[in-house]
Amino acid sequence: MTKTYLVTGGAGFIGSNFIHYLLETKDDILVINVDALTYAGNLENLGKVESDPRYRFVKANICDKAAMMKVLEAFEIDYLVNFAAESHVNRSIVEPITFVDTNVVGTATLLDCAKAAWRDGEGGYREGVCFLQVSTDEVYGSLSPERPAELFRETTPLSPHSPYAASKASADLLVGAFGDTFRLPYNITRCSNNYGPFQLPEKLIPLMIAHCLEKKPLPLYGDGSQIRDWLYVRDHCAAIDCVLEQGRRGEVYNIGGRNERTNLSVVEQIVGSLRDRLGLNISDDLIAHVKDRPAHDVRYGIDPSKIERELAWHPQTPFDAGLESTIDWYVAHPPWLENALRRIEDQRHG
Repeated sequence: MTKTYLVTGGAGFIGSNFIHYLLETKDDILVINVDALTYAGNLENLGKVESDPRYRFVKANICDKAAMMKVLEAFEIDYLVNFAAESHVNRSIVEPITFVDTNVVGTATLLDCAKAAWRDGEGGYREGVCFLQVSTDEVYGSLSPERPAELFRETTPLSPHSPYAASKASADLLVGAFGDTFRLPYNITRCSNNYGPFQLPEKLIPLMIAHCLEKKPLPLYGDGSQIRDWLYVRDHCAAIDCVLEQGRRGEVYNIGGRNERTNLSVVEQIVGSLRDRLGLNISDDLIAHVKDRPAHDVRYGIDPSKIERELAWHPQTPFDAGLESTIDWYVAHPPWLENALRRIEDQRHG
């Protein structure tokens, strides 16, 4: 029996990787990709699947209720996976209302449409449906680097510090409220920092790769001691698939890579890899420490024990291997990188 996935934000970084993952690992499926194609959405990411009969693209904004209802009525959606979000913390500090509109109002709109479309007429819902909200570890706030055993668990209170994190926490609370009030079947996943192909070079790893390739200064906030837990994007996609297929509805699942590293060490590793493996004439002297951003969280650390225990998911990609693969991908795709940098610049001045 064909399963139909509605993937919102499917032209973005994680969303496009998830669509590739689905089409590479499953046969009897239909994937509907809804994306507004802002500067962060790029159909180049999906060029290899655009002619696949199991794939459809719909250009629409998740805040547009009529458009979302049209999609849900046209296709018998089994799983709605919401990746659509404004996600760049720096931008959320400059224009927080944009983040509230997309991340909060957009999620509420999707929830309301899913509730209406999935009702079975008897007060329940069509069997097997699920609304999966893709969230972030940033909703939990910050951990102390002096207490390495302390980790974010599903029971950790939400304590967001940036407008981005607050908007994602608000969306999570809305999803849970629709579950409690309307019994809407849902799951929430909260992941650590992702990296891999198709990530915009406004985030740390691809930005540093892009600057290294041009031998430009590598802007690093503060002293670079901030700690993040890194997760290869395909491992994240596999985890979401596990939650959809096996997860207990109404549950939150943390997804982490067990790869905590300082930002400085990640940047130094990128420089070393490009220099030693690929022969680029660069050194750590390119690293330029810049003024830290406001309310910059010191440390994130995810405890993925619940998803490992209940769903037998484990990250498969060691950080060193994943980083080398990521670097190689960007080096091999200069037109994609140039186009991405141009879109970021246009958005910044537009």
